[in-house]
Amino acid sequence: MNAADPRVARTAFALALLAGVAPLWCARQLPMVDLPQHLHLISVLHRLDDPTTLYPQVFAARAELTPYLGYYYLVSLLSWLVPLELANRLFLSVMVLGLPLATGFLLRSLGRPRWPAVLTLPFAYGDSFGWGFVNSSASFVLAILAAGLFVRALTDVPLRRRWAVAHAAVLVGVVLMHVQGFLFLAVALPFLLLTTRVAEDGPGRPLRPRLPAVLSTIPAVALFGIWGAGRLLAPSEVEEGAPWKAWGPLLSPGNLASKPLRQNLDEFPEVLANLLRDRSDRWGLRAVVAVAAVALVLWIAGWRSKRREGPLEQWRLPGLAVLAGALFLILPFDIRGAVYYLNTRYAHLAAPLAIASLPALAGRVRPVALLAGLVSAVALAIPLGRGFHGFDLEAAPLLRFAEESPPAPRIMGLIFDPGSRVVRHPVFLHAAAVPARLRGGISNFGFARTPHSPVRYREAPPPTFPSEWRPDGFRWDTMGPAYTHFLVRGVDPRAVLGAHVATDVILIDRAGGMAWLENRRR
Repeated sequence: MNAADPRVARTAFALALLAGVAPLWCARQLPMVDLPQHLHLISVLHRLDDPTTLYPQVFAARAELTPYLGYYYLVSLLSWLVPLELANRLFLSVMVLGLPLATGFLLRSLGRPRWPAVLTLPFAYGDSFGWGFVNSSASFVLAILAAGLFVRALTDVPLRRRWAVAHAAVLVGVVLMHVQGFLFLAVALPFLLLTTRVAEDGPGRPLRPRLPAVLSTIPAVALFGIWGAGRLLAPSEVEEGAPWKAWGPLLSPGNLASKPLRQNLDEFPEVLANLLRDRSDRWGLRAVVAVAAVALVLWIAGWRSKRREGPLEQWRLPGLAVLAGALFLILPFDIRGAVYYLNTRYAHLAAPLAIASLPALAGRVRPVALLAGLVSAVALAIPLGRGFHGFDLEAAPLLRFAEESPPAPRIMGLIFDPGSRVVRHPVFLHAAAVPARLRGGISNFGFARTPHSPVRYREAPPPTFPSEWRPDGFRWDTMGPAYTHFLVRGVDPRAVLGAHVATDVILIDRAGGMAWLENRRR
């Protein structure tokens, strides 16, 4: 079997997908900053009526529409069939695999060869993965799929209405995952509408053949309007300088934090591959860039396929990449009290769209390009798998601490050192949520405090310091008695709890630079 055999191409693509998703299955605990909080909230949502937990007395379902609803409810429903951690891992696997698959679908919808889709696998990881921005990453995958469906609703005359129905459903999914994907489509879909020629086109560019595609956007637009109206009309806590609160009106200059254009340009390649301290995860990105460079050289040398797109239509995919890149460059970094790390997330949408815009190679060269894509996927998978496994060993004491605890603990997380020896993100920031979830308890900080959570506190949240980043704000008299356990990392517990270590609090276990203590007065 030679490299030009289509079976080689299909096998290479399938193996690349397996390599791309393999790191997720190399560790029980994944190095994602927000993941412990996500899993805890999903556990709360799933067991909200479970009297063996603290959940019924502490939490209640939030009635209004929230942008995180899609991820939380999907994993919660799946956890009726499999354990929660497996359900979440399956969701993450679909998210990672969905990026190249959705990109391939968009390429085929535009009449382009699908082979560049295999090169998008590294962009499923990087900065957004490290921070645990699962919702926005999933919304971007659905946004790429929605763009492909929108094009087919315009151009596939016999199945136009079916594609429009599918597009309407996926577009609603985008809104339910995260509004960031919808923000991209708000500019991308009109761009595709204006640059895509339909079979019935003639003088005046009739609207009628485009109506199914246009009308398919109405349900999601209405849903977004309901959410947006609720968000804008809801009173917000304004406290200048306070963490996680607005510093002024939502879009006022004082409430926005932006980066200079030069800084965004400098940081673009960094955010695409910045998970591991030894930077070995950059080999996957380097391999992709090398394959893309060779593909351009081959195209310039004449190894081209016949163009299927018209003179204007050939710019649709590069145009989508430019739109995503513009959102990365011009959006603010933070909208305080609403969304944080806003513009950097769009790097993980702009990069796959840019790599997918590679010019079409001759058919006999594509299987070789796919084999090179497989090599780049392996170059990504090996260091990531090794790094994820290393973090899992580092975080293993959290599982042991949970086993040493009674049901329904109230845990104060005093994480003075959230860093890891293996990964670069502060992945232990929400470590207290791990034993809290496993034993049906709560931690001092929870995403239920935020309006984007589908779960809220029934009454006032447990007393804690204003920001989980500043545990030095802990005060025993006002906070300590509310908790049954303390998870301390980065300092000697006596430096935080003082004389209470000898009187009220006893050390149960110490491992991995962490101390697990119990409040005997509770």
